[in-house]
Amino acid sequence: MKRTAKEKNPPESARLSRDDWLDAAFDAVVEGGFDSVRVLLLADRLGVTRGSFYWHFKDHADLVDSLIRRWHQSEIETDRKLGGIRSDDPGADLMQILDVALARGSGDLKEMRFELALRGQGRRDPVVARYLVEVDDQRMELFETQFMRLTGEPQKATELAVLFYLAITGGVQALSRPSSTQRIAEYIKGVIADHVIHQHAPPPPGH
Repeated sequence: MKRTAKEKNPPESARLSRDDWLDAAFDAVVEGGFDSVRVLLLADRLGVTRGSFYWHFKDHADLVDSLIRRWHQSEIETDRKLGGIRSDDPGADLMQILDVALARGSGDLKEMRFELALRGQGRRDPVVARYLVEVDDQRMELFETQFMRLTGEPQKATELAVLFYLAITGGVQALSRPSSTQRIAEYIKGVIADHVIHQHAPPPPGH
């Protein structure tokens, strides 16, 4: 059957999904911060007219809010999955969580750069700040729970969770600089493992 012109060239609203626009906005933030999220620039990037944008979003504010909410939901879900890590060895579980965290720094860096831009945005936008607090609180709860399993001491678990989070954050940022990322990642992992995890693990029975 011969296809009509309409079938060959579907409308822009049908060719692009809401996530296509959000992905383009995400890349724009990674490259130049939230000020780079402009509808016309995104339309050019996607090869469509501005009309396609309004099929999916009310306005620019709706796009930015949707982008941030998508990030928030993704981070919450990721941390919930990590919270399910529970073997008979809490130290090994913490090392697995550490591997996941450092992978963000030794990968393509997009997630890390987006989060850094988001934290800058949070300093002037209370709604963004609230999302960040919720994510940070859940991460801290995850770390505290694991360190509580490791040490059995609530105060120490809290202190080590803070140190663990700071070490990961600093390590991931260090990996954003041009370097041998795999080698640096292994070094950072060794430092955190030795000084934050293994050093505070209880001695084996009989020692």
